[in-house]
Amino acid sequence: MPDLLLDRAELTLTNCSIANALDVIGNRICLLLLREAFLGTRRFDDFAERVGVSESAAAKRLAELTAANIFERRPYREEGQRERHEYRLTQKGAELRVVLSALRDWGDRWESGEPGPPLHTVHRGCDAPVHAELRCTKGHLVPRSETALALGPAPDTTYPSAGPAGGLR
Repeated sequence: MPDLLLDRAELTLTNCSIANALDVIGNRICLLLLREAFLGTRRFDDFAERVGVSESAAAKRLAELTAANIFERRPYREEGQRERHEYRLTQKGAELRVVLSALRDWGDRWESGEPGPPLHTVHRGCDAPVHAELRCTKGHLVPRSETALALGPAPDTTYPSAGPAGGLR
C-alpha cells in the first residue's frame, strides 16, 4: 500500500474527520464539560462551577453539545422545586471517552509536572491503570511506526492514484 503522505502535495482533504470533530468539541470549555460528564456531573450549576466558567458560557456550550447530540437534556424535579434539566451523555457522547482518555494520557505524560497527575483511570476489576492505545480491527496493538493512511469509503480528495471506487491502485 503506498503511503499517502509521500504525495501529500497531491492530496486535499476537504471533508476531514478531525476538522469535523473539532467543529463540535474543539474548544476548552466543551472538553472540560465532557470531562465533568465522565466524572458524573449532570446538573447545569455543577457544570458551570466545576469547569470554572460563567453560566452563560456553560449554557452556550451545553446547548451546542446538545444540538450536536453529544448530550441530551432530561427533566428532573426535586421536591418543592421547579422542573429543571440535567445533561446526560448520548451514545455519541459516551464514545468520546477514549478521546478524553488519550488526551489525559498525553497530559499526564507531558503537562502534569511534579508531583504528577491528580487522577488516574483504573480498571475496576484489578485496579491497574487504563490507557488509550491503537488496535487494528483484528485486535493487534499497533505502534505508530506500523500505521499508514488509506483512502476511506467516501474520500473527498484529489489523489492521482485513486481508482474509480476510491481505492489505491
